[in-house]
Amino acid sequence: MRGAAWQARIACGDAVGAGFLVTGRRLLTCAHVVRWSDRAAVTVTFPHARELGALSASVVAHGGWAGGVTDPGDVVVLELDRDVPLAPAGFAPPHAAYTEPYPRLVAYGFPEGYDEGTLAECQPVSGQLIAGEWLELVAWQGHGQPLVDGFSGAAATLPDGRVAGMVTAAVGSSPDVRKGRMLPLDVLARYWPELGELVPAPGHRDDARRRLYALLRRAVAAADPVGDPNRLYVDAVGAFGPPLPPGGFPSLWDAAAYVQWEVPDPQAVSRFADRLLELLDPEAVSRAPAVPDTPAPAGTSAAPAWSPVVVEIDHSGAGPDQVTVEVSAYRDGRRRPVGACRLPRTGVRAYVQSRIDEAVAHLAPDADELVTFVLPREWLNEAVARWECGADDSTPLGCAYPLVVTDRARHHSGRLRHQLRKKWQKLDSGGGVEVHRVECGTRERPPSLRKRLWDGDAGVAGYAAPPAAARQHFEVGLTVPVPVLLWPRTGSPCAGHEEASGTDTAPGEPPCPGAAFLDRLAASVAGVPPAELPRHVLSLRLTADAADEPDRHWARDLQLLWDDPRCFPETTASLHSPVA
Repeated sequence: MRGAAWQARIACGDAVGAGFLVTGRRLLTCAHVVRWSDRAAVTVTFPHARELGALSASVVAHGGWAGGVTDPGDVVVLELDRDVPLAPAGFAPPHAAYTEPYPRLVAYGFPEGYDEGTLAECQPVSGQLIAGEWLELVAWQGHGQPLVDGFSGAAATLPDGRVAGMVTAAVGSSPDVRKGRMLPLDVLARYWPELGELVPAPGHRDDARRRLYALLRRAVAAADPVGDPNRLYVDAVGAFGPPLPPGGFPSLWDAAAYVQWEVPDPQAVSRFADRLLELLDPEAVSRAPAVPDTPAPAGTSAAPAWSPVVVEIDHSGAGPDQVTVEVSAYRDGRRRPVGACRLPRTGVRAYVQSRIDEAVAHLAPDADELVTFVLPREWLNEAVARWECGADDSTPLGCAYPLVVTDRARHHSGRLRHQLRKKWQKLDSGGGVEVHRVECGTRERPPSLRKRLWDGDAGVAGYAAPPAAARQHFEVGLTVPVPVLLWPRTGSPCAGHEEASGTDTAPGEPPCPGAAFLDRLAASVAGVPPAELPRHVLSLRLTADAADEPDRHWARDLQLLWDDPRCFPETTASLHSPVA
């Protein structure tokens, strides 16, 4: 511990404790050490740098400690009146304090009669937290300095000098009781999330963590609130990550800290940061991967990250109610058949439910699955995202996987596949794109819409009503190379809103639901790159499904047609004909 000049003595009124420098100006200590800071000065001295003298400090963050011995949140952040020329403490990964064999820890405290400080050795009793808050400590040996008053706020350091936690209390009033408690680093970060930037997080790269916290500081400094922390969390962890904790997250800091400490996915921190950057600066977002890949040859587009599971439905020719269903999975650029069957339309859902899991099992272990329904045009409004995963699992498919639909004729059109590839090459180089609106009861002629979508180089088109409400306009969207179409599956055009824009209603007249849907849609997808829309819509579906009144949530019946031909390198016909 030679040269650990970051260790500090804290005095406030009659109370004396310890602390440790974590930045050039900030220290951590216990809230009870400075409980009288509203009426007495807080003074900080550094025993290993006496030339600095006594420095004034103030409380700038408080863990919420209520004043009782066993109350949680016994943490404060102190800020000195000036920077000090000392190297701050270094930190161990949080698991260092929890892992057997439990380490020998050293604390530098200031009990009565030791103004210069003294050392105490201790170790955790186990990796079990007391009341979800403290690790219990016992003396390393039966003799030597025990943890007593004056050690509160001391850094509990490993033999190499890295900090593993903070001592908060001695337990017991007898000299024979040689026990204490400490807050490990992940608990400290619960009360001061900015600590997460300083502490290594196993599984998460240091550069990704530093980038995330730089963006968090930008978000705090922004004039307007930036992003919903719960939505960013769901976007970062995906459908299979840890669920939102009860009550969600009160701030972006809390959500980011939870991703860092509780989510094992090594890409979760990067995804959280990417999404936050999209909200802070949509025009400057680059979709380059966090870890550089081998660049694609000039003139080619990057390989899509998605690994599709494809459910293709077509008319069988054996009768109006008979269809063929083929389920397959793409791996390593090859289509792997899973099953094909001819059956009545009423049997499609059960057949798909029985095959989806099998198809997903064909994907690479680290693949990002994308369930894609390739449907006849009259099926495009089918509620496939609401189908249950299976007889024993009522989770909607759209809440279990990123799920999209596409038009079968479009999927097999050589012209459109070629044009869509070129469109995606342009879209990959930018961030979010504008939603081209097709309003409720629009009077725009279909040829005019076709020209607008071509001239505007549209990437996303949003419809205010289901396909049946504006069939010709919807078919225009299917026959031009617009990669993404979004619409509400339910609803009807609003009478009297032929030129609806959300603001053209007469006084006292209710707003047009279709225009309101487009307004919410445009705000929701702003800054989201088209390649990430399947994951974003999954987040919206999860949010809608979890709402107090799911049927009233604007995204409850959101349908996403998403079409990137690069995800489907083969253009072969059906696997086989069940009719034959």
